Amino acid sequence: MGETSSRKPANKRIPDWLNSPMWSIPAPVTTSASHQFDDPPPRPVAPPPPPKPSPPPPPPPAPVKSRSEMEQEEEVVGSSGVCKKHLLAEFTAALAQKVVNIGELQRLACQGIPDPNMRPTVWKLLLGYLPNDHALWPYELEKKRSQYNAFRDELLVNPSEITRRMEEKDGMKEKDKNSDDEGSGFLSRSKIPHGEHPLSLGETSVWNQYFQESEIVEQIDRDVKRTHPEMPFFSGESSLAKSNQESLKRILMIFAKLNPGIRYVQGMNEVLAPLYYVFKTDPDQNNSQANNTAEADTFFCFVEILSGFRDNFCKQLDNSVVGIRSTISRLSNLLRKHDEELWRHLEISTKVNPQFYAFRWITLLLTQEFDFNDSLRIWDTLLGDPEGPQETLLRVCCAMLILVRRRLLAGDFTANLKLLQNYPLSNIDHLLHVANKLRGSSFSG
Repeated sequence: MGETSSRKPANKRIPDWLNSPMWSIPAPVTTSASHQFDDPPPRPVAPPPPPKPSPPPPPPPAPVKSRSEMEQEEEVVGSSGVCKKHLLAEFTAALAQKVVNIGELQRLACQGIPDPNMRPTVWKLLLGYLPNDHALWPYELEKKRSQYNAFRDELLVNPSEITRRMEEKDGMKEKDKNSDDEGSGFLSRSKIPHGEHPLSLGETSVWNQYFQESEIVEQIDRDVKRTHPEMPFFSGESSLAKSNQESLKRILMIFAKLNPGIRYVQGMNEVLAPLYYVFKTDPDQNNSQANNTAEADTFFCFVEILSGFRDNFCKQLDNSVVGIRSTISRLSNLLRKHDEELWRHLEISTKVNPQFYAFRWITLLLTQEFDFNDSLRIWDTLLGDPEGPQETLLRVCCAMLILVRRRLLAGDFTANLKLLQNYPLSNIDHLLHVANKLRGSSFSG
């Protein structure tokens, strides 16, 4: 009786729109018209029928689409067609304003950026890297890019170069003192402070710091080489791939040095990749032609994104109220709030701990669960939602569970874990629509 009574209210909590068959229908498979009917061949022409009093009229020409037909077509194509053109016009108008309305831009971005060429500028605005006033863009870009170049010069210098610079500086001071000894025939010996000797174990020694950082450098190098191996942009032996890998490594290394509390955590390369790709492929040559401009823009936007997810990467906070385990617990509570039956089946009946699948979903911002371009579409919504990317990400993760609820309810531990660790292909617009439905209070019937 207790089990029966506990499940009845769970069924009532499932909203009607979840039972619609549209969530279970896979995306239609596009078939080439030229091959669709190769075998069997087109239907042969039937022999002439017996003469009739009046032959059927020829098929009329295609009529002009009515308003209702246009509306039906818009429902089918979603963001494409008329809707996409309308959204593109709205984006163009919003970006053309002298002072961009960030609230309006957020509203539009949640619907998806229809033109990839707009994405670099839109993302920079949403992340606060560009001010909303157009007139300030050149100044801000020049300032930030110069600052990044200074980071490179200061933080990525080999200790040998640092030691050489110190010797030159000290040598200038000793030049006059040693001038009297020039006739002695002995070569002057470089004076290296004990703390800067390569074998020094001092905490402030640049060499000691260099050797301690070598493990991070090796880890970054391994991870960057594994970044999106299916994409020639990131992987392979081409000069383009090599150059992009070097940029990713520099960004991650500078971030690690500037953030000693976090340093580098495996997986950061996957979060960095979408940003760098978007900015490096910017058609505006002022932003992408020179490699270091895209690299600088990516660095500061990467810092901004991680500022919202910083606690998920800090091991010391794993068990705190702000750490990754707390975030996963919030996802579990969100699922229980909106679909208690599914939550009960996953976590109580089949014992599927959400950490087994949600850890990767959350820490990597869904970059590994979907096609790369689909991930960019999801990021449009993550960056555009006024509630912030953290809350939006949890709703999208919850929607992912709801969209496969029928398969999960029918599965055991092994089947469900395999399904969630290898999430099936999905219609991203449907997914984000369901995630938006989860906003606010729970559905109760």
